[in-house]
Order: sequence, then structure tokens, then C-alpha cells
Amino acid sequence: MVMMANETQRERQLRIFNTEFMPEIDALYNFAYHLTYSESDANDLVQETYLKAFRFIDSYRAGTNAKAWLFRILKNVFINDYRKRSKQPNRVDLDEVANYGNEENANYAVYTDLSVEMYNAMLGDEVTMALEALPVDFKEVIILCDIEDFKYEEIAEIIGIPIGTVRSRLHRARNMLKEQLKTYAATLGFQDKRAK
Repeated sequence: MVMMANETQRERQLRIFNTEFMPEIDALYNFAYHLTYSESDANDLVQETYLKAFRFIDSYRAGTNAKAWLFRILKNVFINDYRKRSKQPNRVDLDEVANYGNEENANYAVYTDLSVEMYNAMLGDEVTMALEALPVDFKEVIILCDIEDFKYEEIAEIIGIPIGTVRSRLHRARNMLKEQLKTYAATLGFQDKRAK
């Protein structure tokens, strides 16, 4: 995209943000949720990703692959946050602990995200649990390839690893899932034709 006539730098940044970045918000949230398995952490991760994307918008080349660029930022934010958390002791919200059970007949509303519900319904509990059980390195390639439909080259760019490593991790991740889901598949009537 070329800067439009009479468009200020700020107007250009807002146009890029609104037309190229914002349409990817659902895909970013899904990826963030699959990395964290927490709605609030996923929302925080997406928010931080968009803040960084806007902050560094001048380093983005308009008209290129915004989705891959945003996913790479999200992945880096996730890694940095994970490193920070692993170095800090666990924290407890004292207000939550103090108020727990103090209310008589408290009705706690459970907030559910429709996209998370749809994803879980599509895959089923067994598949979701098997996916959750994968180590992060394997889980992310499965999500990026099989759920988000990124090409191997894009995945390599997002994660920052060679394309051969993407292929290797994807192969191993699929085998891990297959092994974890053998019994479940058999209960649904699926048979491994190669085993005969």
C-alpha cells in the first residue's frame, strides 16, 4: 500500500491498524487462548500484541502479511511473559481469598467466550485435552498449521525457527496427538488400517 495523497503519518498508521491489523483479532485471540487456556490471559496477550503492533507500526510494510507479523509479536509477548512469570513466585489475590464463601447463596455467573465454546464443541473434550497436553513447542505448530492454516514458511517466520524444524515438530506433534487419541478413536469406530 502506498501512502495516500495528503495523508499524515498518523492517518496512515491508523488506516493500516484498522484495515490490516484489526481484521486478525479473532485469529490472534484463538492462538492466544490455545497457548494460555485462559480467557483473561488470552485477552491480555492480544491487547499487549496490539499495543506493540501499534508502537512499531512504522517497521511494518503495509500490504504484506499482517497476520504473520501479528502472530510473531504475539508469540514473542507470550514467551517474554512466560519467562517473567517463571522467575516470580506464585501470587494469590488476597481479596478473592478473603471474600471466598462470605456471600450467602452467591450466584457466580460463568463467562464463556463463544469462540472458545465453538472450538471446544468442534474438537470435543478428548481432542482439546490432547492438544492442551502437548508441550508448547509442538502445540503452537499444530495450531498455526492445522487450525490457522499458515504455510510452513510463515510458521517458521512467526516462531523464528528453520522450516525443517517446523516440519519436524509438526510431524512429531501429530504423532503425539495420534498416540494420545488412539483409544478415543477406537471408541468412535475408527481403526488403524496400517496396524493389520
